[in-house]
This record gives sequence, structure tokens and C-alpha cells, in this order.
Amino acid sequence: MLAIAAVGAWWGFGRAEAVPIRVAVAEPVSPGAGPAVGASLLDASGYVVARRQATVSAKITGKVTEVLIEEGQHVEKDQVVGRLDDSNARAALDQARAQLDQAEAQLNQARVAYADAKPIFERSQRQAASDLVSRESFDNTRASYDNLGTAVAVAERAVAVARSNLTVAERNEDDTVVKAPFAGVITVKAAQPGEIVSPISAGGGFTRTGIGTIVDMDSLEGEVDVNENFINRVHAGQPAILKLNAYPDWQIPAFVIAVIPTADRSKATLKVRVGIKLKDPRILPEMGLRVAFLADAPAAANAPPVTGVLIPAAAVQAGAGDTGTVFVLRDDRLERRSVRLGARMGDNQTIIAGLAAGDRVALGDLARLDETTRIRIER
Repeated sequence: MLAIAAVGAWWGFGRAEAVPIRVAVAEPVSPGAGPAVGASLLDASGYVVARRQATVSAKITGKVTEVLIEEGQHVEKDQVVGRLDDSNARAALDQARAQLDQAEAQLNQARVAYADAKPIFERSQRQAASDLVSRESFDNTRASYDNLGTAVAVAERAVAVARSNLTVAERNEDDTVVKAPFAGVITVKAAQPGEIVSPISAGGGFTRTGIGTIVDMDSLEGEVDVNENFINRVHAGQPAILKLNAYPDWQIPAFVIAVIPTADRSKATLKVRVGIKLKDPRILPEMGLRVAFLADAPAAANAPPVTGVLIPAAAVQAGAGDTGTVFVLRDDRLERRSVRLGARMGDNQTIIAGLAAGDRVALGDLARLDETTRIRIER
């Protein structure tokens, strides 16, 4: 156990108000000690994020006539969430249907004419073979028959085009209905009846790009930034404990999904995806969180021996990378000392350089301390 010294004495000089502190004694780490199974190797902060989230919009630009969603509403896949003005689309659909009817009528007419001409052509062919009609007369009959056959082929192509146009018109009419792409919860209602929506932002603030935002609550996970100096302590599948800032006493079992394989050079951090094993309605997108990455059984068994001394983590002011600062008591004065940090073990911090066993360090409001501060050690 770390010894906390308590001496009812006043230290310091001058008339400045004394700052109350407590004192912890640095204890040596047992030889061969390492992180215990389930011990916290590293803490990181971040947010709850949704891996599956979409702004629901129409494929076309149009005026909204109905919005059928509200924030917090659960929707199913392909559920109608809004409608656009479909008057032009319905008119185009009616026109396409009429054009198809016309093309089919012309095809039937061409087929009848072609069928009626066939016996005439065959009779003329027999007469020409028997020299009962002139060659010129037979050629004229055959040309007329061939033209009727061509007219049938053209009419068939016209019907195919009309059917394609009808399919396009039906799809355009269907595009005026906005549907949910997957089951989830509405988090943002972004449009009202009468507004214009477009899949492409038109600028100016008068055009919406969507009806609303839907989130798949089953896809929620944590996303935290880990300093690149400590990323070697994190790996996929590693157990973790997640705590929401809104519920700091609630420990949620979690695990590392993946370390995103790229660093942020401006912050010297890497993003880590953290899976949440527990599904609960209190866990919401964009909530702040903290994650404690734990030592698993293989890691604890194979971890290298930990050396140095152990002090309360509250005595350390974190610095860049694996460095920090502590205040050491020397006689009747405080001495600011830079230290090198090792593994975090629960509420305690391993110091691998800068402190020796038996050194006394200050605990309390470290922001008020410097080497000239008048202090009072209290129980």
C-alpha cells in the first residue's frame, strides 16, 4: 500500500496563504511485477459514434408535401418518411402510358397489314414462276410486302422504346416517395412541407439536402484518440471498460474493434474503434466517454517486468508523450521534477525514471503549486 504521510505542521515562508496538500511516498515496484489480468493499461477519451447513419433524401429535386417523421421515432427499412410534389411525375407517367398504348396500336396495325399482304405476295410469286405476270409487277408486289415487314419491325422498336420510357416515368414517380434505407431511430428532422429538397446542395440556405437523419442504434461504438507513444498497448480484441461522462459510475464492458491505421500528425494520435458489448437506450450518439484498456490474460502472462516506483496517478501532471511532472518534498520546500511514465495500474501510476523509492510527492490542487508555494500538510 502507498503510505500517505500526515503531519499537522505549517511549511513555507511569508504571509501567503498556505495551500493544503497530502503526501504520498513512492513505493518500489515488486521485481517481476506486471499488469494484472483486467488491470488498466491505458485510459483514453472520445465519443459514441454510429457506424451506420444516413441523411435520408430523395433522388430528385422537388417540393416537400409530407414529412412523416419526428425526432426519436423508430422507423423500419423501406418505411415512407416523406413525399415530394408528384404532379409533374404523374403527368409524365400518364403521357408515357398513352405513348405506349399508341405504339402498341400502331404495331397491331402494321402486323395486320403485313399479314393481309402475305397471301397477295405468295400468289404473285406463283404467277411470276409461271410467267403469268411480268417481272416488274412481281418486283413491285415484293417491295410493298418487304416495306410492310419493315414497318412491323419499326413498330416493334417503337413499342420497346415506349415501354422503356414508361419504366423511367414510373421510377421518377416512385422517386417522389422518400423511404428509410434501414431500420433505426430518427435523430434529426431537417425539412418541413413546402421546402425544396435536393440530393445536391444548391447553396444559399433555401434548399434542404435531406428529410432527416436516421441512426442504426445497434451500430453504436466508441471512438477514442490514443497518443501514438502508447498505441503499442492497444490491439484488436483487447478487453476494455467504457464509461459515459453522463453516467461516470456505470462500467460498460467493451473491446477493441480495430486501431485505425493512420495517425493524426497535428495531434500525434491514432483513432481506436471500441465495440460496446451492452446495448442500452441510455447510450446515445455523440456522448462523451472514457475507455480503460485492460490487460488480457495472454498479455499479462507475457508482459515484461515492470521496474521503477509506484505513486498515486493524481500526483502526476501529464506532459507530452510518456512524460509528466510531480512535486517532490525536499526538506521544507517543493521541488518540481520531470518523470517518465510507465504503465497505469488502476488509480496508481508507475514511474520508470525521475523518482526513487521513498521520495515523497504532493497530492492536491497541483495547479496551485510551484517551488515557492507555502504549503500545509494535512490529514
